[in-house]
Amino acid sequence: MRRRVLTLSLLAVLLLAIWCGWAIWRSCHKPVVRTWEIAAGVELRLAVLSDLHDVSFGTDHAELIALVAGQKPDLILLDGDMLNGTSAGPDTVLTLVDALTEIAPVYYAWGNHELEYLDRGTSSLQEELEALGVTVLERNYVDLEIRGASIRLGGMYDYAFALDAENSCDPARMDPEVYAFLTEFQDTQRYKILLCHRPDSFALGAASVTWDVDLVISGHDHGGQVVLPLLGGVFGGDQGLFPDYVHGVYTKDQILLAVTSGLGSQPERLPRFNNPPEVMILNLTA
Repeated sequence: MRRRVLTLSLLAVLLLAIWCGWAIWRSCHKPVVRTWEIAAGVELRLAVLSDLHDVSFGTDHAELIALVAGQKPDLILLDGDMLNGTSAGPDTVLTLVDALTEIAPVYYAWGNHELEYLDRGTSSLQEELEALGVTVLERNYVDLEIRGASIRLGGMYDYAFALDAENSCDPARMDPEVYAFLTEFQDTQRYKILLCHRPDSFALGAASVTWDVDLVISGHDHGGQVVLPLLGGVFGGDQGLFPDYVHGVYTKDQILLAVTSGLGSQPERLPRFNNPPEVMILNLTA
């Protein structure tokens, strides 16, 4: 009887080890497409890519490009951390966006790694992206007409609140440039979509009850990096452990918050676990 229990225990440990190995491998190699339907009053199909961190899926991103092309998006939104702050150059990202611009218009918002990369003076990333036809959105926006849909699409990395004790949106305490941008951005009857790399920027503080933004799209937290059965994603940046807003589409007060688990992970982090790389598709419907 003891031998049988030991044998079963060893078998269970072996199966668990195999599953863990597969969950790590899949989380680094096999991108998936996940689709969310959003009632928006406009008809639009958005492909959201975030947190690539210089990873490549297939030669010159062939696997990833095929996935995006198969979804036939109206717009492709790159929501930050597509490279690493320590990257030697932008070639991995430029190869990808060059192909993506053949599928649909591409809009790119900065993440913390782009800002670190730019601070190092490695290359003129914005100019290199714009030379390929990409529109970079950082504290700016564009008004678009697509298939009859009138939208305002913007991008902003900053917190949408003041870093005071209450995380308020008091104009006297907020960064004046951020306050001015958000005030101008919300002043439209168009459907308002804001790329904001960190979900914390609107999930925390008074931002979600202050600003009139219809849809905020974020990444940053890699779906929690490690996803445990029943418990979900573990790590959530400013949200702490087992965060509330880490993957999916949420109603947060008066805004919708769409958070993609992204595609990769920076090298110094734990590997993604039980957390496949994701192409997020947002189907906006009337």
